[in-house]
Amino acid sequence: MAGLRPVQIWVPDTRRPGFEAECRRQCRLAAQADQADAELQAFMDEALSDVDGWTD
Repeated sequence: MAGLRPVQIWVPDTRRPGFEAECRRQCRLAAQADQADAELQAFMDEALSDVDGWTD
């Protein structure tokens, strides 16, 4: 009646063995890529300067 319909999405099972290790692995890769990108870091620093109360 409200114009809505149910939607089903599939997400990773966080209880699966190895899930935590895979998360750590992917986080490390993302962090390494971010550290190697000086332009991205400058963009993020500039964006954070617009957030009230944010400090380094």
